[in-house]
Amino acid sequence: MTTIGLIGSGHIGSTVARLAVDAGYDVVLSNSRGPETLADLVADLGPRARAATPAEAAEAGDYVVVTVPLKAYREVPVAPLAGKVVFDTNNYYPDRDGAFPELDADETTTSELLQRHLPESKVVKAFNNIVYANLAELARPAGAADRSALPIFGDDPDAKKLATDLIDTIGYDVVDGGSLAESRRSQRDTPVYVHPYAVADGNWPPAAKRGSAEDVRAALAAAEV
Repeated sequence: MTTIGLIGSGHIGSTVARLAVDAGYDVVLSNSRGPETLADLVADLGPRARAATPAEAAEAGDYVVVTVPLKAYREVPVAPLAGKVVFDTNNYYPDRDGAFPELDADETTTSELLQRHLPESKVVKAFNNIVYANLAELARPAGAADRSALPIFGDDPDAKKLATDLIDTIGYDVVDGGSLAESRRSQRDTPVYVHPYAVADGNWPPAAKRGSAEDVRAALAAAEV
């Protein structure tokens, strides 16, 4: 049975975990506060879920989702992630993360920073451009007429294929947006960030709407690389 490890179990992490459990995967959740703080979430997710430390989640996962604030990316364990596909969900929020001059100067991307930190891993950018509530609501079976799509970015074609297969299984079509350097097209304040999936109704979280593969491609094309 394929296992998904999660380093970080906040809104996006717990939503991905729930979609994974619903799709038949086992999940190992972790956070910075300790496994005992995840007891309620694990109980809610059921027998396919368990809590662990970040290092244990990294070791247990066949795939691992890193969903921690950018300021904490250097705390992600390196050795147990060697050779694995690692999903990066991060966005840069200076008010939360502090200043990263190389990001402010547009010299690199958050995913490239994580890839440098994990030189033996295969980082794929995903799940960063959609509100957690919309991510939960819009998952659909393969072939559904109202299925939404998520963009991914990565430098390893095989890793992107594996990531595409996993995302398809948990309920979404995939649009390949290019390399990790091109993942800047899905960061905050870009056309594909939140807008394809969220109704502009002034509420938080916003109501969900379908974001088709065509919508996602058009939004990516509208963003400058």
